[in-house]
Amino acid sequence: MSDTQGPAGGAVDPQLLEILVCPVTKGPLRYDRVRGELVSDRARLAFPIRDGIPIMLPDEARPLED
Repeated sequence: MSDTQGPAGGAVDPQLLEILVCPVTKGPLRYDRVRGELVSDRARLAFPIRDGIPIMLPDEARPLED
């Protein structure tokens, strides 16, 4: 089992990461452990993880830069 400890977001349940999808595109998310975010490449958004809880609100997401 992999380590899901992100410096900014805290520990995230690996099973939760497997079932979450982007709230905008309904597509897959990838976990960025370094930044403590869930990234939707399709929507070009990064959703923060705070205290181990993914914040899946588009208004809270960080736009990805090219």
